[in-house]
Amino acid sequence: MRLINIGFGNTVNADRIVAVVSPEAAPVKRIVQTAKDEGTAIDATCGRKTRSVIVCDSGHVILSALQPDTIAGKTTEDQENE
Repeated sequence: MRLINIGFGNTVNADRIVAVVSPEAAPVKRIVQTAKDEGTAIDATCGRKTRSVIVCDSGHVILSALQPDTIAGKTTEDQENE
């Protein structure tokens, strides 16, 4: 299990991530709203603006205050260090 930092001391299992996307697109906004309604949304922004949405294979949707490029870079760095 590889954990990556998604900001403010929060970590996610990198093996469970399906996608890291920007929250601006309408389909992503619908995904986030559906996850909130179903109780599968996890808000890891600590009150900051949501800058990325992490979709997991379990159906959970994680909101992060870090940019998608930053999170993607961390997963790539972890793979290169192995």
